[in-house]
Amino acid sequence: MKASMQARLDQLCVRLSEIELALQDPAVVNDMTEYRKLTRENADLGTVVARYRDWKTAVADLAAADEMLRDPELRDFAAAEVEAARERIDATERELQTLLLPRDPNDDRPVLLEIRAGTGGDESALFAGDLLRMYLRYAERLGWRTEILSASQSELGGYREVIVRIEGDGAYSHLKFESGAHRVQRVPATEAQGRIHTSACTVAVLPEADEVDVQISPDELRIDVFRASGAGGQHINKTESAVRITHLPTGLVAECQDDRSQHRNKDKAMKVLASRLRDLRVREQQGREAATRKSLVGSGDRSERIRTYNFPQGRLTDHRINLTLYRLDGIMEGELDEVTAALRAEHQAEQLAALGQD
Repeated sequence: MKASMQARLDQLCVRLSEIELALQDPAVVNDMTEYRKLTRENADLGTVVARYRDWKTAVADLAAADEMLRDPELRDFAAAEVEAARERIDATERELQTLLLPRDPNDDRPVLLEIRAGTGGDESALFAGDLLRMYLRYAERLGWRTEILSASQSELGGYREVIVRIEGDGAYSHLKFESGAHRVQRVPATEAQGRIHTSACTVAVLPEADEVDVQISPDELRIDVFRASGAGGQHINKTESAVRITHLPTGLVAECQDDRSQHRNKDKAMKVLASRLRDLRVREQQGREAATRKSLVGSGDRSERIRTYNFPQGRLTDHRINLTLYRLDGIMEGELDEVTAALRAEHQAEQLAALGQD
């Protein structure tokens, strides 16, 4: 193990001891914000420190086995112990390297998942509905909470646009690589000739912003209220409960009409607007950092084609990592674990490669 890596791990051991002492302090226990923060840090560091202790144990076992090699009667047994200890050391070092990678501070934030129909007309809107169902099923499998904040339905039952809030352990870390253009190849329900069509939807995954992240002055906003309407222009209610909020400096717009309460619709629209504004500022910052390395899993640009869903072949292909799976039916039912895990692993491999070049 590199001396710098071991020094970092020793520092984390000291920090974990400090946190464990702090969590016994009544003043900290009574401060729920500080207590939750330290509890999360304690859990994160506990995993790293436990693996570091495993590495130290393996190193000690290797030293003991090397000592036994001097005894002719124990040489065969000791040789096997040496090999086993070295394998454990190597495996634990690789795991520690991954655990020490810089964490995305947004990984545990709730997510705003936006799906928009693109090229393909009604078929694209129907596919947007299929994607929404896929993500909702995936969230359900992981025990996450979901809430549809805004939905604009199409005449055939799909969605022109839908925004859903997803909250749960590691929600953003699992879903952040879903941003981009999703292409579908299948025979549309609207196609009488049975020909395969290609259409697309765009997905945007934004970490939910909080008040600390984004300060929005009321005089920067234009708030319009209007009557909510559904597909085909049918009125949902006769009161002006729908809300559209425009951020004047940037032109960003957020709209919500799903709730009968104007107040709740306004709160939801503000949540969407704040997250979009935060995302815009992050992208502008990244654009200024020309030297920033582009991840192998792509930039997450909305226009970047990331995935193809080929229904006649039952095939899903993620073009960023050349992943092809022939079990599309299960994936559309929310069985996304293999896809999201492969994307996260590729991202970690890119991070490790970057560290090796530093």
